[in-house]
Amino acid sequence: MKVYYYHTIDIRNVYQQWHNGTFPGHFLYGATHLRNEGIDVVMHQPIRPKQRWKLSLHTAFKILTCHEHYDAIYATTFRGLEIIIFLRAFGLFRHPVCVWHHQPVVKAKSFFREMIARLFYKGIDQMFFFSDKIIQDSLHSVKAKRERMHVVRWGADLKYYDALLKNFDKSSRSGFISTGKEMRDMPTLIGAFNHTSAPLDIYSCREYLGTNYERMFADMEVHDNINIHLIGGLAHAEMSKLVNKSQCVVICCFPTNYTVGLTTVVEALALGIPLICTKNLQMPMDIDHEHCGITVAPGDMVGWERAVNFIAENPDVASDMGRRGRELAEKVYNLDNCAKDISTVLKTLIKK
Repeated sequence: MKVYYYHTIDIRNVYQQWHNGTFPGHFLYGATHLRNEGIDVVMHQPIRPKQRWKLSLHTAFKILTCHEHYDAIYATTFRGLEIIIFLRAFGLFRHPVCVWHHQPVVKAKSFFREMIARLFYKGIDQMFFFSDKIIQDSLHSVKAKRERMHVVRWGADLKYYDALLKNFDKSSRSGFISTGKEMRDMPTLIGAFNHTSAPLDIYSCREYLGTNYERMFADMEVHDNINIHLIGGLAHAEMSKLVNKSQCVVICCFPTNYTVGLTTVVEALALGIPLICTKNLQMPMDIDHEHCGITVAPGDMVGWERAVNFIAENPDVASDMGRRGRELAEKVYNLDNCAKDISTVLKTLIKK
């Protein structure tokens, strides 16, 4: 079997970095390991225009003019794939379309948009989700068909992180680290650490998706135990090394209806580092139940302060949390399992 693999990032560059051991493979959603499951891959060559219609036109052109044989489309998002999906809905595109759906399927605000959306979802043969909670939320919509929805055990590229852990002294780890930039609740995070003596390093960007973190930090009181690093273009390998040197990973987010912070969570699990995370029911794993970290209610500054102090004052317990997190990554949330789950669904398409 062969699939046409669609992603909005520079797939070939990332694939080469993964091959060189400088980038984790899970950002390609199992594509690096599909060949191990008997599925070959045709890689899309994307562009990154500001206008979505240009992206969709370019994507449709590349797919419709592809001369290589493939049996299905495997996409990490439907963004840019709209024309192909509508063609599939009208029966004008013969290959099955399988996409990752990062948020719940919801009812559109207007009747017209809802009718268009219902047609759109008819053009998607199979959908992949990070958690069963997102699927259950989606089933409130008539557009969602349970038989077309699948939870995938998306998780870290353990081989990549094992290379960092090789000959590394875990006892040298110290301090707390925050590396995310999407929907991060910096006021709560900084407010909590201002009331502790625990060292925190925040790595973020100046602006992301309309949020100006640079201005936000400038308007806040930040105590000396907190170091803010506004970065741009820092290689993932460098950031992973910084995370590996930390005692605890913190993921403080605003409430959302999707798995914001999941990338940081699976990295912490892979490295065997405990974490403190804003409670998010959309997450596939129950961090508290698995005893690999502590969750705090959204916006609960006192709860964050309490959790930080607990990790700082109980290093042995924190170490056990990290160990359990690594075990969870090895058993469930890893790149190998992700590829297996994806391939199982894709292979059913050629049997029909």
